[in-house]
Amino acid sequence: MSVNSQLQNQSQTITSSTKQTPSFFVRWLRLLLKSKTGTIGLIIVLAVTLVAIFAKSLAPHDPNLINPAMMLKPPVWADGGSSAHILGTDNLGRDILSRIIYGSQISLAVGISAVALAGAIGVFVGLIAGYYGGLIDNILMRLVDSFLAIPTILFALVILSIFGPSVTTLIVVLGITNWVQYARLVRGEVLSIKEREFVKAAKSIGVRNNKIIMKHLLPNVISPFIVISTLSVATTIILEASLSFLGLGIQPPTISWGGILSDGRDYIATSWWLAAFPGMAITITVLAIIFLGDWLRDVLDPRANN
Repeated sequence: MSVNSQLQNQSQTITSSTKQTPSFFVRWLRLLLKSKTGTIGLIIVLAVTLVAIFAKSLAPHDPNLINPAMMLKPPVWADGGSSAHILGTDNLGRDILSRIIYGSQISLAVGISAVALAGAIGVFVGLIAGYYGGLIDNILMRLVDSFLAIPTILFALVILSIFGPSVTTLIVVLGITNWVQYARLVRGEVLSIKEREFVKAAKSIGVRNNKIIMKHLLPNVISPFIVISTLSVATTIILEASLSFLGLGIQPPTISWGGILSDGRDYIATSWWLAAFPGMAITITVLAIIFLGDWLRDVLDPRANN
């Protein structure tokens, strides 16, 4: 009886410990709630994403509707403001709030798409260079060094001036100018991982190189890749806004935050809201993405506390 009771107690202990083990989602949620900046960043990023998705329903006006009778109207709380245009209007009478809402679509789309393209190129190059080494590594790393020697904004300006500005061209340009950081990161991780026992064991039993790369190396570089990709989205949004502000990015009638800033630069002394509100949208979104990226770095760090 004593033996049976001991077995039952051990079984209950194992069962209770299993139940108390938090799931992956619960662990992430707890870590998120512990980080105030991470929570704020996630809420803002989700809000901006929802605004971009439901822009047509949320925008109070047609963002390209010209109304000369409402030109340069200030925000609703300022003298001369109108409740029909909460954030005021621009020099053509277009609603600023509606344009900011629609501009979030392009800014997020360009930021995410360019980072996805850059990440795909960089991860591929980093995996190949780090795994095979030797001559292949030397050639690919010299290519990386060549791209690092060229200023990103200058290279983007040259390409856009040659092929002409468009959404697709801008995504491709920002993608091919930012892949090197992923290549260097992934290569460094692969150089460390490929010396571990499980990779050597896979080689010893004749597993093909492509399977080793896809099943053993790639999953182990995903965590740092996610972190740097999240932070790169913020940088790409700023680059897109900068190029659009200079007139080489998104072209009218397509709306972007950088384009709205460019439209308001000639009126900044008299109509501050034309540049202030799109600037605030860029700043808040970029800071939120950075906060979220910092939290992801802490969560995906294997040394983080459980």
